[in-house]
Amino acid sequence: MANNKGLGRGIEALFADNDVEEGQEEVIDLSLAKLSPNPFQPRTHFDTQALKDLTLSIKKSGVFQPIIVRKQSGKEDSYEILAGERRFRASRMANKQTIPAIIRDASDEQMMEIAVLENLQREDLNPIEEAEAYNTLMTKLDITQAEVSKRLGKSRPYIANYLRLLGLPTVVKEMLTKNQLSMGQARTLLSVKDKQNLIKLAKRAYNETLTVRQLSKAIDELTAKPKKKRKPRRSTKQSPFLRAYEDELQDKFGTNVNIASSRSKKGSGKLEINYTSDEDLNRILQILDINLD
Repeated sequence: MANNKGLGRGIEALFADNDVEEGQEEVIDLSLAKLSPNPFQPRTHFDTQALKDLTLSIKKSGVFQPIIVRKQSGKEDSYEILAGERRFRASRMANKQTIPAIIRDASDEQMMEIAVLENLQREDLNPIEEAEAYNTLMTKLDITQAEVSKRLGKSRPYIANYLRLLGLPTVVKEMLTKNQLSMGQARTLLSVKDKQNLIKLAKRAYNETLTVRQLSKAIDELTAKPKKKRKPRRSTKQSPFLRAYEDELQDKFGTNVNIASSRSKKGSGKLEINYTSDEDLNRILQILDINLD
């Protein structure tokens, strides 16, 4: 087990007082040639247009906020970037030779957590990158989903839902990475056990721009038992507000959700959440934060 005691406080210390006070820390100009990215960086795709925009800004006005680096172990006068890789990349594109930086101490454990936190705060990781980031924290730091949840301020079902994406076929994960599928569509596809059917449905969802509701219906039709009449999902007189709530819940749970108003008593009704297996039921219970252990 990695020694992680006090890791959260260490992260806070690394980023506390980012406005450098005189006599405490020094902002120095480091050669870009001496810098290398955070080796635990979860992002593999950087938005090209956003980098071009940042490059133009740096060409015109320079880098206003220093990046944060640590000395690279075993290499003299070399540094690894803790935070600010986009500024580093854009500075290289702008043909700059140096960049303002603050040097701080950080362990490998802190480097990993920083890499995930910085990108999560920016909200620019794609779902697969985010899932792999959580998996890396668990594997490298030897910690549980619950510990990742606590450190990053995310619920356990949230972490679990992302980790489940790593079990999707490679071609479907690539579609998710390229934003050809939404997170809601990917969660819905997880209920399909046959790999080839899953891939076909993923491609159909993209080619036909299916909503989560439509994709869920296609899955039901594919897995439905022959000659069995399907009960209508909703009344034609259903309120548009209830229909909107159904859509939101269906996207959240990645399965069919049905809200039926009572005909006998105003303001009452029934909420149904479909599941296709014991595993699927456990997934939904996790989202509801229900744990019988």
